[in-house]
Amino acid sequence: MNHNFSHIDSEGNAQMVNVGTKDIVQRKAIAEGLIKLNPQTIEQIKKFQIKKGDVLTVAKIAGIQAAKQTSQLIPLCHPINIHHANIEFEIHNDHIMAKSIVECEAKTGVEMEALTAVSVALLTIYDMCKAVDKNMVIENIHLVEKQKSL
Repeated sequence: MNHNFSHIDSEGNAQMVNVGTKDIVQRKAIAEGLIKLNPQTIEQIKKFQIKKGDVLTVAKIAGIQAAKQTSQLIPLCHPINIHHANIEFEIHNDHIMAKSIVECEAKTGVEMEALTAVSVALLTIYDMCKAVDKNMVIENIHLVEKQKSL
């Protein structure tokens, strides 16, 4: 079978990529995404009036936790020893932008960890606000940057 996918073997079966011969290098990935909310919900978040608690602090912790658990969620991801993960939020009138930064020293990158962190942070905002906002939309989750260096 002719293919160019590293997660598929010569017979078309899914496989975990063998990174055993790769060098351990510094790696960093940044991902972003946003959640659209009603302006009234944004105000409630800013004023800590959401009944479930401090939305952005809980979402930040959830995102960091998710980055650390990515290999348990995405079947072919390698377990990676992350040494830094963070989520930052920008609050706008009708949406909140989430940005994750994940770093490690490893044989493979941390893109999936960064994307998972943003996704779970945004899902946490959704979960915490669903009682007061029925029109939320999560969108534009994407990788912004990935780096590796010796």
